[in-house]
Amino acid sequence: MANAKFYGTGRRKKSIARVYLIPGTGNITINKRDIDEYLGLETLKLIVRQPLVATETADKFDVVVNVRGGGFSGQAGAIRHGISRALLHADAEYRPVLKKAGFLTRDPRMKERKKYGLKAARRAPQFSKR
Repeated sequence: MANAKFYGTGRRKKSIARVYLIPGTGNITINKRDIDEYLGLETLKLIVRQPLVATETADKFDVVVNVRGGGFSGQAGAIRHGISRALLHADAEYRPVLKKAGFLTRDPRMKERKKYGLKAARRAPQFSKR
């Protein structure tokens, strides 16, 4: 594992995360900023760290992430997906743990398109009898 670099792509809604796992001490860098600086909410930081905690590799890898698109919640989900995929490249024995937790499954939920005749995807114009 000398100077090895493991890569994984994660996606969620409109967010795409390119994740690199480098053997290290457990630092997480997102878009060249520390995780605490980039993600404000503690729940989002927890989501990002979930695959590392599940596989007990939180202090074995440094995580370098380049993420774009979507909002913070979608980006956190994309990073989690990317870390999980990168961990599979690092060691295939993590697969049952990650699969059982549901971290390898791409979340298919997307924003529903707006339809003509409506104000939004499902929001109809206000109805008045007269």
